[in-house]
Amino acid sequence: MDKLLVSACLLGTPCRYDGKSKADARVQALMGKYEIVPVCPEQLGGLPTPRVPSERRGERVVTADGRDVTEAYRRGAEAALALCQQNGCEAAVLKEKSPSCGCGQIYDGTFSRRLTEGDGVTVELFKAHGIVVCGESDVEKL
Repeated sequence: MDKLLVSACLLGTPCRYDGKSKADARVQALMGKYEIVPVCPEQLGGLPTPRVPSERRGERVVTADGRDVTEAYRRGAEAALALCQQNGCEAAVLKEKSPSCGCGQIYDGTFSRRLTEGDGVTVELFKAHGIVVCGESDVEKL
């Protein structure tokens, strides 16, 4: 059975910034087709749960209260990539819109709930290493 890296919050783990999960039935249904490797890059990068919301501003990631947390996001992305490679995962399903896991669209850095084109820090790194990434609404593409 192929292995698939999946954002832990989509599987029901309460690891999001608000201390909650975003369990998704479409993603959970993949458990019968793949061996699932759960991941939360933010936690791997050393950020607590719950935590102050963060958004990308260009190459940086900042919290709603103005702190630069870019290095934690980069550490988490590197750790998630290592986990992906160690487990032989060639694809990942990651949480849409996240500054770490968002694929194609992320929040615009103004904390106004507006979306912009772009990828989260982890997705950017995964794509650079040939990992196929999709969000929870695109799991049928697998």
